[in-house]
Amino acid sequence: MCGISGIISERASGEELFRKVSGMCKMQGHRGPDARDVRFCEAAWGRAAFGFVRLAILDLETGMQPIVCPADDTMILCNGQIYNYIELRALVADQSFVSRGDIEVALHLYRKKGIGFLNDLNGMYAGAIFDPSAKKLFLFRDRFGIKPLYYMAGEDGFAFSSEIRPLFTALDKSPGINEKRLPTYFIYRYVPGGQTLFRDVMRVPPGSYLEYDLEAKTFAVHRYWNYHTDHQKAGFGLEKAAGEFFEIFQNAVDIRMRADVELGGFISGGIDSSSVVAAAAERNSEMRLYTATFNEPAYDELAEVRRFLKYHNKRFSKARLYPVSCGKEILSDLPDIIAAIEEPVSLGTILPTDRICRAASRDVKAVLTGEGADEIFAGYRKFMLEAAAGEYSRLSPFMKSRMRRRFPELESYLAKRSKDPAKRYIQAEALFDEKELERMIGISKGEEIFPQDAMPELSGREHPVNASIAIESRCRLPDYVILRLDKLSMRHSLETRTPLLDYRLAEFAAGLPLPMKVNLAMEREKFICSYAFVKHGLLDAKTAFRRKQPFTFPMANWLAEPDSLPEPIREVLFGEMVKRHNLINPEFVEKLTQRVTASGVGPQTLVSDADRLFSIIVFTLWYQEFMYK
Repeated sequence: MCGISGIISERASGEELFRKVSGMCKMQGHRGPDARDVRFCEAAWGRAAFGFVRLAILDLETGMQPIVCPADDTMILCNGQIYNYIELRALVADQSFVSRGDIEVALHLYRKKGIGFLNDLNGMYAGAIFDPSAKKLFLFRDRFGIKPLYYMAGEDGFAFSSEIRPLFTALDKSPGINEKRLPTYFIYRYVPGGQTLFRDVMRVPPGSYLEYDLEAKTFAVHRYWNYHTDHQKAGFGLEKAAGEFFEIFQNAVDIRMRADVELGGFISGGIDSSSVVAAAAERNSEMRLYTATFNEPAYDELAEVRRFLKYHNKRFSKARLYPVSCGKEILSDLPDIIAAIEEPVSLGTILPTDRICRAASRDVKAVLTGEGADEIFAGYRKFMLEAAAGEYSRLSPFMKSRMRRRFPELESYLAKRSKDPAKRYIQAEALFDEKELERMIGISKGEEIFPQDAMPELSGREHPVNASIAIESRCRLPDYVILRLDKLSMRHSLETRTPLLDYRLAEFAAGLPLPMKVNLAMEREKFICSYAFVKHGLLDAKTAFRRKQPFTFPMANWLAEPDSLPEPIREVLFGEMVKRHNLINPEFVEKLTQRVTASGVGPQTLVSDADRLFSIIVFTLWYQEFMYK
C-alpha cells in the first residue's frame, strides 16, 4: 500500500516542482512509511514531477517505485496491489524486468496493449502511467474504486494525489466548499460521483481512467468497466452456482494472500469476515484475528466470534484472537478520524474501524477483511425491502401480512416508491427531506441530488433490486464504505485486502437469479454465499444463516447522553462552532439534539435522529478542520 502524487506544469520551475512533490509525499508519509522517491521530467510540453511513498508488502527488495522502462522511458507509479501479477507476467515474459513484484508487470502490459491493459488486472489499484512517447499521462483506478485517486486542474497546472490535502499544496490553492453538493451530503451521508465537497477537487471514478494530453493540456475521463446486472444466466441451478461461487471465492482469497509480510484478519460474527478468515486460516493456521467489542450487548459480537472459532477449532487452533475494546471514549478520536478521511462521511463504522486498524497495525502490515459481499450479493436490509416491494402486489393476503410483519416500513415505502432507480435507491435511507434541508441549511436542492456521473449504465431491463445493486456498487461502495476503510487503515500504515470484492465474484453475482441473492421465502440475504459456505464446510449453519448484524457503534445510546460526550462534540452541539460557521441553522441543531433517544433504536435501524445528528457533527468537525482553521 502506498501513496502517489504528481504535478504537470508549464509555469513552475523544476526546482519548485521537485520541492512541491516532495512536500506532497511528506504529507502522505503515513501511507508509505518505508521509503519515498521523486522523479522529474522535462520536455517541450513542460515539466512534471512524480512522487511515491511506500508501505512494503510485496517484493521488499526491488519493488520501489516509480518504475521506468529504459526502452522508452514509460513510467508507472501505483498505489495498491495487482493480485494476479504472477499469471499476467507470462504475457510479458519477453521483457526485461528490474523488479520481482506486481507493478512492473502492469507497466509492460500497458506497453504491449495500451490502456486496454486495465481489463487484465485483478486487484486494488489507483495509479499513473506517464508515456512521454505518446505525450500522455493516464490516471487509472480499479473497478470498484478500492483505492482513492484525486485530481485538480488550474492555471498553474494539473495535479493528482492519493489524498486531498496535497493537492492544495501542489497548486497553491486554499480549500473551499462545494456548496451545491451540501444537500447531497445531508441526504446520502456522503457525496457520490466525480465531485467532492471540496470545490475544484475531483475523483477519478471507479472502473475509469483519465487521459491527459501533455501538449494540449486537456483531459477526458473514460470508463473501462461497467457493472451490468441485467445478464442472467439461463439454467443456472443452485448446486452449480454454489460450486462456481466457491471456486472463485477460494481463488480470490488465495491470490490476496500473496505477500512477503505477515497477514492478519478482521473478524466479526457475520458471514463475510468469518468466511474470509476461515479460508485464509487453511493457508495460515497462526493468523492473528482482530475484532471490535462494545459494552452494549446489542452491538457486541465477541461471544459469537468466540463461538465460531471454537466450533471450527481444528482450523483455528493456532489462531490468535485480539478483542479491541470500543467504549464511548472513542468519540474523542472523531476529529482526528474526520481529518484522516478528508471527506465528510457520516458512517457509524468509522469509529470502530479506526480503533481496530490501530490495534492491528501494531502487529502486522496487512489484513484481510470481509467488505464487498453486502453490495454485490444484496446483503443489506434495503435490498430485501426492495424485493418485497416488487413482489407485494402478487402475494396472497397471508403472505402480504407476513411481509408487513417482516418489514413494518413496507407500506409507507410503497406509498412513495419512485419509478426512477436513483430516487428509489435512497428512499429507504434518506437522512433529511427537502423541507428539513430548507430549515437546516437554506438549500433544498443542489444541481441534482444524485449526480449523473455516479450512475452505472442501466438498460432498464434490470430487476429493481439489481438496479440498486449496480448503483450501490458504483457509488456508495467506493465513496462511502471503502473510502473509510482505505483512509483509516492508511492512517495507521495498514494495508487492507478485500477478497469479496474480486470483480469475478461481482460478474458472477450479476448473472444469478434474484432468489439466489435475496430469498424472500427464506427471508435471507446473500443466500448463495450462505449456502455455498455451508455446503463446502467453510462455515457452520448458525454462522452462515445468522441474521445480519450491521457493523456500527451505539450511536443513539451515546448521543442521547450529551453531558458525557467529549468536548469537541459538545462544542458542536452546545458551543459556538455552528454559529461561527454560519452554514447550519443552530436552532435546528438544538431541537434535533433534544430529540435524540436510544429508545427503539438498534443496530438494524436505518434512520434515526441520532443518525441525523451524527451527520451534522461530522460535517461541522470537517468544516472546522479544513475550511475554518
